[in-house]
Amino acid sequence: MQSTVNSVVNGDMAKSEADKRLVARLKNHVIIYGYTHMGRYVADKLEELGLDYVVISRNPAVYQQLVNKDIFAVIEHETQPIEALTAAGVEKASMIIVSHTDDSDNMLFILSARKLRPDIRIVTVVHDSNLMTMAKNAGADVIIPASVTVGHLLALSAVTKDIVGVVFSEKIGTKEIAEFSIFKSSPLIGKGLGEIADLAIVIGVIRNEQVLRTLDPSFKLEEGDTLLVLGDPSKLQVLEKEAEAT
Repeated sequence: MQSTVNSVVNGDMAKSEADKRLVARLKNHVIIYGYTHMGRYVADKLEELGLDYVVISRNPAVYQQLVNKDIFAVIEHETQPIEALTAAGVEKASMIIVSHTDDSDNMLFILSARKLRPDIRIVTVVHDSNLMTMAKNAGADVIIPASVTVGHLLALSAVTKDIVGVVFSEKIGTKEIAEFSIFKSSPLIGKGLGEIADLAIVIGVIRNEQVLRTLDPSFKLEEGDTLLVLGDPSKLQVLEKEAEAT
């Protein structure tokens, strides 16, 4: 999916006509800023999804590594995000993912991206949770607090072994996603989803290795079902005990 020709931005150095033509062909691609462990993970997932992406890095060694892997890349010299974003085809990109390890670099990049594209969707990670408001003011649409998210999951693992994710939302607050299997003697067997609605929101039910998503409150639970639910830790703990009752 990626182009084998890469673009370099260096101060006032003009891009070659060949590079300009290649960038002009990109449309609805994703721009990734930062290619450390997190940026690599993002790139790998985009590759799996079959989406075009351009990586912007400030590290010459990383840039060369990307070139060698035939990944479309742009190198940003001396903190010049405007030029790097332009070279990456920001005018036709669909989204920007900001994943650099340095929060201050991320903030500058977000400000620059928002200046060039007021309408583009920007998702960023922040390593210092105190900077979440700053990231929002800079123009990020979605802000993921890396240390808070990981710390939250690690702490909750002490409460329940079935936590698989966490949701941070301004509208509903912080909620956990858990996965429970219903054991043979569980009191949940035969109950309708409406009867456990006060404990959690059921996102889906896995039955006979198939994910059932269209569910109504009267849907009855069976032994061996696996529930994917969203809720508060204390209530999820109650649901976990009921699911595994012996």
